[in-house]
Amino acid sequence: MTGRLREGVSIVIPAKNEEATIAGVVESALSVPEVVEVIVVDDGSTDGTAKNAEAAGAKVISNPYSIGNGAAVKVGAGQATCRWLALMDADGQHNPHHLTELLQLANVKGYDMVVGARNAKGQANVLRFFANWLYNTLSSYVTEQRIRDLTSGFRLIKTDLFLQFLPLLPNKFSYPTTITMAFFRAGYAVGYHDIEVKKREGKSHIRVIKDGMRFFLIIFKVAILYSPLKIFVPFSALFFCLGTMYAAYTLFFMGRFTNMSALLLSTSLLIFLIGLVSEQITSLVYMAMKSKKE
Repeated sequence: MTGRLREGVSIVIPAKNEEATIAGVVESALSVPEVVEVIVVDDGSTDGTAKNAEAAGAKVISNPYSIGNGAAVKVGAGQATCRWLALMDADGQHNPHHLTELLQLANVKGYDMVVGARNAKGQANVLRFFANWLYNTLSSYVTEQRIRDLTSGFRLIKTDLFLQFLPLLPNKFSYPTTITMAFFRAGYAVGYHDIEVKKREGKSHIRVIKDGMRFFLIIFKVAILYSPLKIFVPFSALFFCLGTMYAAYTLFFMGRFTNMSALLLSTSLLIFLIGLVSEQITSLVYMAMKSKKE
């Protein structure tokens, strides 16, 4: 895979019903010196998105129906021919010229992925800002790394490394969540660079409550897959503390050790053992992945 990749940047843009903005986004992206190609994956649009993108100079791949934002990214990444892969949105929020800064940072610092980090002004509203803060806090705990913007759709990644994780990536909007946490857990270097984000044009396809719950589920799935004890140990400790306190209470006031105390303490031990076994399975999976790669 690495041998066939050429120098430069391939930009992948998933798009659905973005005919008003896609041409301008593609033209701006192609004006960046480091960009070799722009791949627009039309995810079942019912307007002129594909036509406008192709007229602007992009290579267009059209899905017959909407498969999902993440699925579109995976399809486009599979067609990338450059060493670096850039991901960005089709709604005009991102400035493609930031890629020059991201690429320079990656080359100087040796990052495998550089994420365009948004500030508070770059969030759509207060609810989104608070939700992203929760995502960043939880994911930082799981990965033991400071994650400044977990859900940013603007990022630069080494193509060959990104392709390793394609089977893991979800088909919906939470692919940035998964790829960020997977890179940290796999030991790849991830950097951040502050970017300005414009107010999106048109209507957002993200539903805050439904997709927000999906983001949290993805975080928990990745956490359990890559660092199970991060999830199991706190729950085990909670049940142990509850069992210990209840046992002390019943012994002091009732003079006996109750079945509920035994149940809580047994549950604590069971959760810990499940987490321990899961951790061993994860280690074996990683050993198998490394052996396969070598």
